[in-house]
Amino acid sequence: MTGHEDWVPFEISPGNSGADATARGLTAYLRGLDDLAGLLAREKALVFRDFGVTPEELDEVMDELLPNRLAYVHGNSPRTKVGNNVYTSTEYPQEFTISMHNEMSYAYAWPSRLLFFCERQPETGGATPVVDGVRWLTALDPEVREAFKGGVRYTQNLHGGMGLGKSWQDTFETQDRAEVESFLEKTGSSWEWKADGGLRVHQDRQATIRHPVTGDEVWFNQADQWHPAGLGDETAKALAQIMPAEDLPQNVTFADGTPIPAEYVTQIRDRGLDSAVDVDWRTGDLMLIDNVAVGHGRRPFTGARRVLVAMCD
Repeated sequence: MTGHEDWVPFEISPGNSGADATARGLTAYLRGLDDLAGLLAREKALVFRDFGVTPEELDEVMDELLPNRLAYVHGNSPRTKVGNNVYTSTEYPQEFTISMHNEMSYAYAWPSRLLFFCERQPETGGATPVVDGVRWLTALDPEVREAFKGGVRYTQNLHGGMGLGKSWQDTFETQDRAEVESFLEKTGSSWEWKADGGLRVHQDRQATIRHPVTGDEVWFNQADQWHPAGLGDETAKALAQIMPAEDLPQNVTFADGTPIPAEYVTQIRDRGLDSAVDVDWRTGDLMLIDNVAVGHGRRPFTGARRVLVAMCD
C-alpha cells in the first residue's frame, strides 16, 4: 500500500490475479482469497476490471463482496431501488460534480463497505473520484479542523408527500409514523412532526472518526453537502430568498447550533475534490471501497452513464 499522499485504489484484473476473464472467474478468485477484509483495510479501495460482469451476473459477485447487503434507509440522496438492496448511484444532473463524502456519515450507523458496478459507461467524463480520508483531513487548514472538533448538527425537513426535497415516506421506506419514530429512537435523533404532515429531524454527529482497524483519524462528515454554501454562491443565494436555512430540506450547523462559515464549507468541498483520485469507468467494472477510509463523489459526464451501488455493514 502507498502512503496517504500518493495513495491510489488497488486494481485487480485477470492479468494480475490469474483469474479467468469472466464473472465466474472473478467469483472463484474472491472465494479463494484468505482475507478480503484485510486486503480492503490495507488498500482502502479495490477496482475489479476486465472481468466482463453483466447485470445478470452481479448478484453472485456481490454475495462475495457484500455478505450482508443493507437497505438505503434514512438516506438523503435521490436513488432508485433496482434489485435486492441495489440502487442507482445518486440521481443528480449529469453536468454537475458531486463533492466528496463518506456514505451516510451523517447517520447513527453507516455502511462499512460500498460496491459500485458500471452497467453502462458514459460517453465522456463520469469518473468516480475517491479520496483518502487522512489526506482530506490534513489538507484542511488547522483553523477549520479545530472548529469542527465539537462535531456537527444535521437537520432534515422531510415533506409528507408534496414539497421540496424528499418525503419521509420515501426516506424511511414506510407509510407508518410509528415505524419512523421507532427507527429514530434508536439513532439518538430528535424529531418533530409538523402541522403540514412533514417531519423535522435533528442529528448531532462527529466530524472525524478513527478507522476501526488502522486507527487512522479521517474526515467523516457531510457538512459541505448539507450546507447551502456547498451548492455554490448563486444557488445558496436563491435558496436564501425562498426560505430560511432551518426550513431547507437539509441543513447543517456546528453541534452547538452556531452557523458554519461559508468559507469553511467551500474549503472542505474544494480540497476534498483536489485531493481525490479519479476512477474512470468501463462497462462491467466494479469498485469496492472502505466507506470509513475513503470518500467518494462523481465527475460530470455525457451520455447514458449507469452506475449501480450496494452497501453492507
